[in-house]
Amino acid sequence: MTEPDSALAKPFLKWAGGKRQILPELHKSFPVEFEQFHEPFVGGGAVFFNLLPRTAVLSDANKELIGTYNVVKNKVEALIGKLEKHIYDKEYFYRIRAQDPTELSPVARAARMIYLNRAGFNGLYRVNSKGQFNVPFGRYKNPRICNAANLRACSAALAPIDVKCASFETVLRRAKPGDFVYFDPPYIPVSGTANFTAYQKNGFGMANQEKLAEVFDKLTDQGIQAMLSNADVPWIHERYRRHAIRVIKARRNVNSNAERRGHVGEVVVTNYR
Repeated sequence: MTEPDSALAKPFLKWAGGKRQILPELHKSFPVEFEQFHEPFVGGGAVFFNLLPRTAVLSDANKELIGTYNVVKNKVEALIGKLEKHIYDKEYFYRIRAQDPTELSPVARAARMIYLNRAGFNGLYRVNSKGQFNVPFGRYKNPRICNAANLRACSAALAPIDVKCASFETVLRRAKPGDFVYFDPPYIPVSGTANFTAYQKNGFGMANQEKLAEVFDKLTDQGIQAMLSNADVPWIHERYRRHAIRVIKARRNVNSNAERRGHVGEVVVTNYR
């Protein structure tokens, strides 16, 4: 088998608010150089797989997500074997969705995560108050459940990288001057029906947004380069006013109402110029 090329790696998960479409805009705000890269809300990992830094710490509070990353990193062939057995069928999807992931092996659990992500509606990851995945069956003609070549490339890209389950504020214990921290948190909703923050059973509310802003300020005071993406709403402009704020347009397709999809305002906040 040909040695996988990490440079060809692309996100192996679809993720609400993923950054693949706006990477050219984000590149305009990335620092010219940095030592270690930190991404505390790794999600689909579009920024990481685009930058492919030589050293990085990827983290997230979502245990299912981080468990999947670590299986891709360490047990990719076993994962591919499990994933190739999954089929795109509505009844089968709901049977897999009903499984208790805590009763599965790490590899089977990761395969379940990727399968539900590829076969579920719009690639959403959403859980209810009990922490149970509750996204409905998707509407695709022939979704690609297992992209073995890309999974192997992702595994190669992740091989030297530290991947851990941790809350975002723990970056303060890891990041040092010269590093670069990129935050892509669940966004502040721009309307009462635009809330896609249920990546964890406890959600991500305004108290978390304020705590995140405090972490951003502390990184700034420590001379650590930080960048943040969020919704273009007044609270962000007011709370991050000491930093540089740039408004960009991004196309989002997560709304169940097709008429409400389209280009929406986002901001890129940096503590450097």
